[in-house]
Amino acid sequence: MDRSKSIELLNKAVGDELSAVHQYMYFHFILDDLGYDLLANIFKKTAIEEMMHIERFAERILFLGGDIEMVASQSVNKIKEPEFMLEWAMKSEEGAIVDYNKWAMECANASDSMSKQLFESIIADEERHYDQFDNEYQNLKKFGDRYLAQQAMQRSIKNGAMPPM
Repeated sequence: MDRSKSIELLNKAVGDELSAVHQYMYFHFILDDLGYDLLANIFKKTAIEEMMHIERFAERILFLGGDIEMVASQSVNKIKEPEFMLEWAMKSEEGAIVDYNKWAMECANASDSMSKQLFESIIADEERHYDQFDNEYQNLKKFGDRYLAQQAMQRSIKNGAMPPM
C-alpha cells in the first residue's frame, strides 16, 4: 500500500493546526491583556485542543512510516479586534471542516481507513469549535461593547476591586 498520499495530507493538517495554535494563542494574549477573560480563555482552550490534534496526526504519520513536518501553513495575523478575531476563527474552522472531509475521502480512496477515521473524528471537534466561536460572535453582535465590558468588570471583581454600587 502506498501511504505517501495519507502522509502528505496528514502533514498538511499538522501545518494547518500549527497555524491555528499560533493564531489562537496570539488572540488569547491580546484578549487577556485587554481583560476579556471569557474570550481569552476560549481561544486558549481551543489552541490546546488543536495541539492535541497535532499529536494525533503526528502519531498517525509516524505509524505510516512518514516524517512529521512541523511547519505552520501560514503566519499569524495581527488582528486586535475581538469581532475580527472571531470571524477569522470561524473561517478557519470552516476551512478545516471542508479540508478534513475532503482529505478523509482521499485517504479512503487510498485504502487508508484509519487516517480517514482520524480526519472524521477531528471534524467533530472543529464543528464544536466553530459553534462556540459563532455563539460568541453572535453575543458580541447582540450586546456589543457591553459584552466585552462585562468580561473586563468580572476580572476586576475577581482581582479584588469593589463591584459597582
